[in-house]
Amino acid sequence: LGRGGMAEVYKGYQESLDRYVAIKIMHTFLSVEDDFLQRFKREAKAMASLSHPNIVRIYDFDIYGQDSYYLVMEYIDGGTLKEELENLAQFGQSMPLEQSVKMIADVADALAYAHRRGMIHRDIKPANIMLRKETSQAVLTDFGIVKLLGDQSMHYTATGALIGTPSYMSPEQALGKPGDERVDIY
Repeated sequence: LGRGGMAEVYKGYQESLDRYVAIKIMHTFLSVEDDFLQRFKREAKAMASLSHPNIVRIYDFDIYGQDSYYLVMEYIDGGTLKEELENLAQFGQSMPLEQSVKMIADVADALAYAHRRGMIHRDIKPANIMLRKETSQAVLTDFGIVKLLGDQSMHYTATGALIGTPSYMSPEQALGKPGDERVDIY
C-alpha cells in the first residue's frame, strides 16, 4: 500500500475476523538503532490508546523473528489525501471547497482529540491522511514520531535532528527545537 522512511505498509486479510487490515512492517535496518524498540512500542501504544473516528485504529503490534517489527492496523480503503490531490491535479482539477472544509474539520477534530490526551503528531501531511472510500472521511495515520506531552523522560530526538517531513515542518521543528501542539497546526 505504501512505503516511507521507516516502514512499508501492506494490505492483509485477517481470516479469523473476516476483514482486511493494514500491516506496517518497519524497515529491518532500523532495528539496529539503540532506541528503535522504544520508539516502535511508543508508536503502537500511542495509537492504541486513541479511539476516534478520524484516527486509524491499531489492532496489534509484535516482532516476527529477531528484527521484523510490525503493527496491524485498520485498513482504510480510499487511499491517501496526497494521492487524491495528485489525481485531481493530473486532470487540472482541484478539490471542491465543501470537501476540503470537511477534511480539514475531520483532521482538526482528530488533532484536538490527540492534543487533549497529551500527544503531538509532528508529521501532518497529505500522505498521512487517509480517506474512506464511501464517505471521503479523513483519517489521520502514522503516529511514528508522536511526542507525548508532559513526559520529560522521553527524549527521542537528538539536538539538531530533523523530525518530520521538511516540506511540512514548523519553524521550530526545522531548527531542531521542541514544539507543542502548534507544530501540528502549522
